Amino acid sequence: MEHTKGRFGVHGGQYIPETLMNAILELETAYQKYKDDPEFDRELTYMLNEYAGRPSRLYYAERMTKDLGGAKIYLKREDLNHTGSHKINNVIGQILLAKRMGKTRVIAETGAGQHGVATATVAAMMGMECEIYMGRIDCERQRLNVYRMRLLGAKVHPVDSGTATLKDAVSETFREWTTRIDDTHYVLGSVMGPYPFPTIVRDFQAVISREIKQQLHEKEGQLPDAVIACVGGGSNAIGAFCHFIDDKSVRLIGCEAAGRGIDAKDTAATINTGRLGIFHGMKSYFCQDEYGQIAPVYSISAGLDYPGIGPEHAYLHDIGRAEYIAVTDGEAIEAFEYLSCMEGIISAIESAHAVAHAIRLAPSMDKDQIIVINISGRGDKDCAAIARYRGEDLYE
Repeated sequence: MEHTKGRFGVHGGQYIPETLMNAILELETAYQKYKDDPEFDRELTYMLNEYAGRPSRLYYAERMTKDLGGAKIYLKREDLNHTGSHKINNVIGQILLAKRMGKTRVIAETGAGQHGVATATVAAMMGMECEIYMGRIDCERQRLNVYRMRLLGAKVHPVDSGTATLKDAVSETFREWTTRIDDTHYVLGSVMGPYPFPTIVRDFQAVISREIKQQLHEKEGQLPDAVIACVGGGSNAIGAFCHFIDDKSVRLIGCEAAGRGIDAKDTAATINTGRLGIFHGMKSYFCQDEYGQIAPVYSISAGLDYPGIGPEHAYLHDIGRAEYIAVTDGEAIEAFEYLSCMEGIISAIESAHAVAHAIRLAPSMDKDQIIVINISGRGDKDCAAIARYRGEDLYE
């Protein structure tokens, strides 16, 4: 999708300190070398299938379809992957790449904890040292995942700077990388940051849309009419969109975290409220204050409360190829509960943002049309937070 190296329209680029340029160039060279290497592809495919459990299921949500009374609804079950989300697709690829680059240590940021868990898991399996940076607030609301990371042998560093959430974890991980680039690879978790990260992560997550296209052809003999995914930085969404970008009949819909509403300060809906800027090594859209400083953002979802969006998503928005819809906390929680009761599937609260929009959209569509919702992760980690939102404390 890039027009020139690392650019998606005006977005993307490499806005990084000189101390990181050698590491970025080393990564770019290694990726160009191995991305089409048959042995690398064989090992990646083996790990995705035998370790992560791919292909993930494409499940027909029959009760939900009948209840909503419109389009057929299929769920892409990334929640069934090992570690419980789509994150492992990218982590396996990056750590295999890191091993070939001679690295012995990996670091990563995490918000909801799913990327951190996936990184800690694969690092344990491959015998690599692992350290994870996570905002202090996110550590508190995702304590289960903090324990899982430590159980897997990773060091978890709570980050207290800024808003003590995902953007600050990213900043701290970049800072750490500048101090140890010789033996360390930063396993960035989303389609953001300086080139080549947005391209690398997209390519490793594209397995999602490749499988959807094949599986739906086998089940229905057609393309979907809409693919819906939640969007923070945007890795699960670009993975679900990638192989449909050239299929203009397929609507691509990303669901941002509106928090308490796009008219409130407590929001993380970047496309709906942000402006063009430069942050974390890339040009894209960011939530900013009146002085152009990165604004604090909020969502009940720790994985979506990032103040920016990946540059390829910004470009897809600019050219009108993808739609970006804001979904509030309340709408996502209702969808979280609806899917649990209707299909017996407890999704991540991040994924529930996509379910919420599908609930709105499906009744307006014909019965022979098809929606695919990417269920990017499972919701064990969110049950305590949702219970508190509903006035119940699971630990009392």
